[in-house]
Amino acid sequence: MKIKLKLPKISMTMTEATLVKWHKYPGDVFNEDDILYEIETEKIIDQIIANFSGIMLQHLCDEDHEINVGEEVCIVQKNT
Repeated sequence: MKIKLKLPKISMTMTEATLVKWHKYPGDVFNEDDILYEIETEKIIDQIIANFSGIMLQHLCDEDHEINVGEEVCIVQKNT
């Protein structure tokens, strides 16, 4: 099943973040608890962790790109 992952809201005041670094690239297999990417808000740098296993299919934004909470970040194939 293909899924578009969106930027999660990490804190009550967070409205946007900068995607700092991709850890998984198109074609990479990832497991639950693997780091997918890192974001930076005005307060912290945080790692976005997979909560299921799958394959990274496509990035929808580049590193150093500012994204809004709820904006689509990548497309993954979820393992069933």
